[in-house]
Order: sequence, then C-alpha cells, then structure tokens
Amino acid sequence: MFEDRKDAGKKLAAALAEYEGQDVLVLAIPRGGVEVGYEVARGLDADFYLVVSRKLPLPDNPEAGFGAIAEDGSTFIHEDAARWIPEQTVRRIIEEQKRELARRVLVLRGGKDLPRIEGRTAVLVDDGIAMGSTMRALIKLCRNNKVGKIVVATPVAGERVARQIVPLVDELIILEMPSYFRAVAQVYRNWYDVSDQEVLQIMRRWREEREKEEAPEP
Repeated sequence: MFEDRKDAGKKLAAALAEYEGQDVLVLAIPRGGVEVGYEVARGLDADFYLVVSRKLPLPDNPEAGFGAIAEDGSTFIHEDAARWIPEQTVRRIIEEQKRELARRVLVLRGGKDLPRIEGRTAVLVDDGIAMGSTMRALIKLCRNNKVGKIVVATPVAGERVARQIVPLVDELIILEMPSYFRAVAQVYRNWYDVSDQEVLQIMRRWREEREKEEAPEP
C-alpha cells in the first residue's frame, strides 16, 4: 500500500537505482503518472518530460476501450474488441483522439515536441497499469523513435497485463501485483483525480529546480 503518488514515486525511484546518473529520460503519462514520474526523475537525476497517449473508447461504453493512440500516431488496437466496430467508426474515434492528443500536448507541454530519444534509455512511468493499452501505444512510440532501451516502471499492475508487456520491453518494474487486481486506486491510501493545473504545477516546479541546480555559483 502506498500513501500517495509521491510515496509510490520515491519507492519506484529506489527500485530503478541502477539507472541513476545514466543518460535516462523519464517519460511520465499524464495525468496520474506525472507526480510519480517527477519523483522517479528526481531520484535518478534524469531528464523528465510528459508523453501523451489516449485510450480509444468503445462507442457504446466510453469507460472501456479497444486500444490506444500515442501523440506521434503510434496505435495499439485490441483486435478482438475492434472487430465488432465498423471500420468507419474506428477511423472516426481515432481522428477524435488525435485532436484530443494535440490539445493535451498544447496545454500540458506548451505544444513543444518531445526531446531527442533515439539511442537513449526511456523510462515510461504511470501511477498504475490497468488494461495496458495506453502503455502499449507508448512502447510503440519508443520503438518507432529508435530508443536504445525501453523500461516500463509502475507502482502497480495486474499479472495478466504484465505478462503481455514483458516481451515488448527491455525491462518491466512493478512494485505491487495484487492477486485480486480491481483498479489502480486499490493500492493507494490517498487517491484522487489529477487536474491539468496540478500537472502544470509539477512541471513548473521541475523546471525551477533544474534552473536553480544549473545556475552558476555566485
């Protein structure tokens, strides 16, 4: 059980200690993964950015999804779920989510592109992995951008999704894998939805800390 995302991030950073001081880029998934990623990046003295991915919602049940799409267009689709959806509907949903991705990149990252990731170690961080679709789309993004090594790190995930992700990455780190996994929130004592504003505050704090560290001695 984690107290909150900050606690989970610190524990995740400890589990990733071997990467401290290396050319690591921590890529956090908004919104819930940002505070976790912030603590990981601090603990590893790593670069820290947001990377955006969106679920592709089922037309008759938006809470569920048939896949996900990353900000560069990398797409993962559950074929079993999508086969019952008309192709035209799939295309429409993908286009809708592309627009939402562009909006999120504009709002949360000021419209800036991702930094250079080719050849680097990318650590993909979220506050938990439920179905795994958004993470799998981001793994594709990393592959398409020729990263040197892909590490997926999360405080909690189910055993089934972990088995699916393992062959797709170089390393998978999960701190808690409950035998009866219902939802990410079950391993957090203090759980709440994260707003865009909170994400922006965390990123502002990160930039201010980095600027202070890099400022020349008086």
